Amino acid sequence: MLIAKMGMSQRAACRVTGMTRSTFRRKPLADTPDDPDRWLRDWLHKWVGLERNARKGYRRAWADLKAEGHLINKKRVHRVWREEGLQVKHRRRRKKPLKRSKTVVKADAANVVWAADFQFDATSDHRRIKIFSMVDEHTRESLTDLVERSITAEGVVAALDAVITLRGLPLMLRLDNGPEFIADVLAEYCEKKLKILFVPPGEPWRNGFIESFNNRVRDECLNQHQFDTILQARVLIGDWKRGYNEFHRHSSLGYATPDEYAARCDCVHETVNSVCRR
Repeated sequence: MLIAKMGMSQRAACRVTGMTRSTFRRKPLADTPDDPDRWLRDWLHKWVGLERNARKGYRRAWADLKAEGHLINKKRVHRVWREEGLQVKHRRRRKKPLKRSKTVVKADAANVVWAADFQFDATSDHRRIKIFSMVDEHTRESLTDLVERSITAEGVVAALDAVITLRGLPLMLRLDNGPEFIADVLAEYCEKKLKILFVPPGEPWRNGFIESFNNRVRDECLNQHQFDTILQARVLIGDWKRGYNEFHRHSSLGYATPDEYAARCDCVHETVNSVCRR
């Protein structure tokens, strides 16, 4: 700054700052051909350049490195990640104190609990689009990609029936108290087939798996695209959800993707305890 803005000579600027000229002239190792992390810097920039990874952090980059066969320390990846300025900025929301009431039912195997919810966005002409999402709480798989201008209880039943045809019946559904979920149509469809567990009003954290998934849909897909038509929204959101199942690595699954974990999952549901080897 002294040299560029105040016109000082290099010698005078170094004298003022107390720095030796040899130190000033020395290039950082990262800027030289001898940089041992050059391959890692290039790999990380290439990885971040993929659209599906634009909002992901260094831990999932490290997991993908391991999946490719690189034996590398997570701390090293974190150091290079920070040096390259690749941190993802998140808006932190102040958390409210939680009130505890009933015990949350845990999914100890696949097809035990499916959680579902809606979220909304809009096309460029300001017309609303409605997105129906559903996840398996154990495998973290995204199960449906229904996107319409309007989704009724009948639409929910049709989407649910299509997933059940492919995967079989779950033991229960975890839902909020939205009008589509409390409708008689859904209750009649689920009667004698599966249970419906409604989360208490005003306690969305009791449906935390789908809330977390919807936050990721918002951050990595909806906020990254402008939808001009409903067809474009269906394609982009559907592609993102399929990519989520194939490529998103969960720390809770041992940094496996939902598809990888589901393929090898041998957890057995038990009423009291469960046998689960991740």
